[in-house]
Amino acid sequence: MTSESTGISRPATPAWIDHAIWWQVYPLGATGAPIRPEPGEPLTEPGAPARLDRLEPWLDYAVELGANGLSLGPIFASSTHGYDTTDHLRIDPRLGDDAAFDRLAEACRARGLALMLDGVLGHVGTEHPLFQSARAGGEERSLFHFDDAAGGEDRGQTGPGYATFEGHEALPALNHGSTEVRDLAVRVLNHWLDRGANAWRLDAAYGIDPAFWASVLPAVRERHPDAWFMGEVIHGDYAGFVEASTVDTVTQYELWKATWSSLADVNFYELDWCLKRHNELLDRFVPATFVGNHDVTRIASKVGAAKAALAVVLLMTVGGVPSVYYGDEQAFRGVKTETLGGDDEVRPALPAAPSELAPQGAWMLRLHQDLIGLRRRHPWLVRARTEVTELDNPRLAYDVVGEQGQRLHVSLTLDPAPRAEVRAPGEAPIIVEPPAE
Repeated sequence: MTSESTGISRPATPAWIDHAIWWQVYPLGATGAPIRPEPGEPLTEPGAPARLDRLEPWLDYAVELGANGLSLGPIFASSTHGYDTTDHLRIDPRLGDDAAFDRLAEACRARGLALMLDGVLGHVGTEHPLFQSARAGGEERSLFHFDDAAGGEDRGQTGPGYATFEGHEALPALNHGSTEVRDLAVRVLNHWLDRGANAWRLDAAYGIDPAFWASVLPAVRERHPDAWFMGEVIHGDYAGFVEASTVDTVTQYELWKATWSSLADVNFYELDWCLKRHNELLDRFVPATFVGNHDVTRIASKVGAAKAALAVVLLMTVGGVPSVYYGDEQAFRGVKTETLGGDDEVRPALPAAPSELAPQGAWMLRLHQDLIGLRRRHPWLVRARTEVTELDNPRLAYDVVGEQGQRLHVSLTLDPAPRAEVRAPGEAPIIVEPPAE
């Protein structure tokens, strides 16, 4: 498919992604790293192993869950939460170093886990050396947008004097019309693919002209033709963005919103509408689907654990490349707030080993395993369409139809209690009756 704005053709999605199921982890939180370290505060415990090493016991857990991909949040040097990058080519010292990354990448390879990294290429932190030099009037000024391109005092009458990411002064926006920024992006993406990554989440891709990505990705794919690129896009024309940018996919926030909202409001009509649009998207690309991530309130906090179970049924039976956010498979709770540290509750530390998890979430883990097992037996689900067969406010039933006519049936019921059934020909049905809360 060719981008109309660039004339660049988007290559076929790599075949391995048809079988991908991601387990997403926010490393700084999961490993207990200090998110907002005080000046002079040690970033690591003296003599302690690298925090990235703490993830290795969880790789077997991811495999047992049924995942075959590990999606990591930001792991590169930053000042606080990982999205204020200070060096794209260095592992955050709170997490470890290159050797720690190499150990993790090798441990993933040994278990057949693809590795996806979080590429923050829309902005940097104010402590990034490139921005520091640019702010001082160096030749790096072309990488950013300053009010006074000639140098001098940055702060203007009503702002910091430089373009920012969504108004955050701590996040200077990169100048994506600059050849230097394009070259930086190519260098960063290739560097970590060379070291063992397989895929990239492109953070806040929605805030960058799709033509920028269309200028970057062909140069990366030339070296890494099997790499997969997922753009973070929240609103707008998903299919148009995919085609113009040449990314492989974008995050399906519309389906995420319709899922929790329909469950919370006992209104499956919203979900029905979204599933029709989801079918249309599948005609043009395979969306990246989820019911939770590091930026949103946990699904179990949104709708309760019982209804969250129905969200998992939906996630694992509709078309798309699904991702499970760490802890959702245990019915973790957590609420995101619009305050300093408002993400912390949805980005918690994991215990030292899976054996230390509380037993209350075991039923949700088993449900995930059963549904992922279903998806493994029916890999055609990645491009399946949904055909709604029954609809009212508390009930939705649909057939999932494969490209070769394969079919299974799903029913979701909210009244009198959350319940679901998944029926595939020749298999015992999966009956979902969550425990009362």
